Amino acid sequence: MSPQSWLIPRLCFNLLFMADRIPYKAITRGIAVSVVPTYLEADSSPSDSQYLWAYRVTIENQGRETVQLLSRHWMITNARGELTEVKGSGVIGKQPFLKPGERHAYTSAAPLNTPSGMMGGSYQMESDSGERFDVEIPTFSLDSPNQGVLLH
Repeated sequence: MSPQSWLIPRLCFNLLFMADRIPYKAITRGIAVSVVPTYLEADSSPSDSQYLWAYRVTIENQGRETVQLLSRHWMITNARGELTEVKGSGVIGKQPFLKPGERHAYTSAAPLNTPSGMMGGSYQMESDSGERFDVEIPTFSLDSPNQGVLLH
């Protein structure tokens, strides 16, 4: 069992709560990235400064040529302004190809040691012609419901 396999059933359950939320959205060169975060209260431990969020990402190719997602670069900032960068190939072990009109969606999670923060970043894409370009992942707020909404 992988270290995070316990999280998959919880993420699937929380998709129901994400479905009716308004997503954060950014469009770069015809590639739309939408993100819907949700606080995982049952998996958080405020007394231990452990807070966990799930987030659902949808990447849609609204452009005219096929692209492949090569890598990700996340910038995660907690409420104290401490930055953590996460870089790697693909998303959840995949480097999906997206033809015009196609979309790829996945769910993942992010821990923080403060009750609020924010995340954002970019995906590196490659077009059919071999051109590489960055696509914005919209910056979104991570706020635990007991803290209220904080402006970052």
